[in-house]
Amino acid sequence: MSGTPGDSILVTGALGQIGRDLVEALRDKHGQDSVIASDVREVENHPFVEEGRFVRLSVLDGDAMDSVIEDEDVGTIYHLAAILSATGEQNPDLCERVNVGGTITVLEAARRHDLRVYSPSSIAVFGPDAPATAPQITPLNPTTTYGKTKVTGEVMVMNYWKQYGVDTRGIRYPGLVSWKSPAGGGTTDYAVEIFHAALNKGHYDCFVGPETRLPMMYMDDAIRATLELMDAPTESIGDARGGYNVSGISFTAKELADAISERVDGFTCEFKPDHRQEYADSWPDAVDDSVAKDDWGWKAEYDLTRMVDEMLDRLSN
Repeated sequence: MSGTPGDSILVTGALGQIGRDLVEALRDKHGQDSVIASDVREVENHPFVEEGRFVRLSVLDGDAMDSVIEDEDVGTIYHLAAILSATGEQNPDLCERVNVGGTITVLEAARRHDLRVYSPSSIAVFGPDAPATAPQITPLNPTTTYGKTKVTGEVMVMNYWKQYGVDTRGIRYPGLVSWKSPAGGGTTDYAVEIFHAALNKGHYDCFVGPETRLPMMYMDDAIRATLELMDAPTESIGDARGGYNVSGISFTAKELADAISERVDGFTCEFKPDHRQEYADSWPDAVDDSVAKDDWGWKAEYDLTRMVDEMLDRLSN
């Protein structure tokens, strides 16, 4: 294989919501052959499988991880494999096994092979005691299993940097909105589902209440934040490396529904909160991302209007 050792990038959980956009962005930036997509699943006719390098890989299999790293000349891992919030509460044992155990597998591999690691966190690390606008540093007392696994992940990411010098970095993703990928079992998935329902059915039953306000981000901003963080010089990355707050857009479910109804004639939305409302209520309304701005120059580009326009245009086409 051509190139210097450690040139390749491995993406775990590449068939998930973030993976599709991130793999495309990484391949655009580093070249099609430099990025290996991996997942425990293998989907026929998926562009990752058909058009680029793909390996079937469980993040719980350390030996297989070592083999892929050595065989594919990996230098950086973007570790996206995870069980998300709503799914995780239905199967907490699996959530802990994948989210904590899988992260240990990746960090141990990075320690042995001298790799860089991107390991994302989530706004789910915050609990009901967090301020309405959560600062970078605040007590992390999540009520969900998923949130607890993400707190553990942030601690491990910091420990591997401090103890072993592994260049680890992460972002606390808000709810992510993307037209390319289906919802993946998260509490903020209503903000993706609602667009598909508006165009396909003209109606959506929303599983959170109208006044539920959560931090959200359009996927293009999230991918750009990820790449900018990983491109930032080591000396600019501070003590938030385990999970930087990044802010995009905060809106209520009703504000999103109203913005869509202004553009889709006849669209209606009915609010029918279910068990996911409790998870949403435990999270802050917004996050303060001033530390990310100061450390590596982060700034979101999408507001609610631009996001809604883009989602409807892309899905309509």
